[in-house]
Amino acid sequence: MVDYTTPVTTAFEMQRATITQSQKALEQSVAFQQNVNEAVIDSLDTQESAQRRGVELSKTAFHSYLDAIESTVPGVAGTVEEMRSAVDEQYDFLLENHAELFDNVESEMVEGVDAYDEMTQEYLDAVGEQVEMLVDAHEELEAQSVEAAEQFGDQLEEVQEQVEEIQAQVEEVQAQAADAVEVDVEA
Repeated sequence: MVDYTTPVTTAFEMQRATITQSQKALEQSVAFQQNVNEAVIDSLDTQESAQRRGVELSKTAFHSYLDAIESTVPGVAGTVEEMRSAVDEQYDFLLENHAELFDNVESEMVEGVDAYDEMTQEYLDAVGEQVEMLVDAHEELEAQSVEAAEQFGDQLEEVQEQVEEIQAQVEEVQAQAADAVEVDVEA
């Protein structure tokens, strides 16, 4: 007996494997994006620190410039001190706003990432349910297809047996006819 179901079963197994692999690839791409989001948020502290150091370095350079003016130009000590005080106020204001800006950016990003994570989890759950339903329907279709292939195989074997029987009968009738013709020719 020939097994007509093996190709059908193999095709269905390959299709299910592809569906499962596609789902895993989607989950991995979402996880990758979540890791990127976390890395961006984690890098904010480093960015803020680097920018703060840049602002502080600029303030130090400006103070050095004012020190140079004060030491080279006589009688400007009062004016330079006023300028230094004004510069310090502006830099303090800038650093305060800088810290506040990064706090706001970080909290907004965290909220956005949390919303993204929640939305993607809901999406992945929905996809998981759909894939599960698809696989169940696919398995049912496979069972029906295997049954149809088995029935086809059985019917094909019956037809082959009938053809072989008819062929045997035809050969027998031909042999009888040949015998009958030989008997008539001899007589």
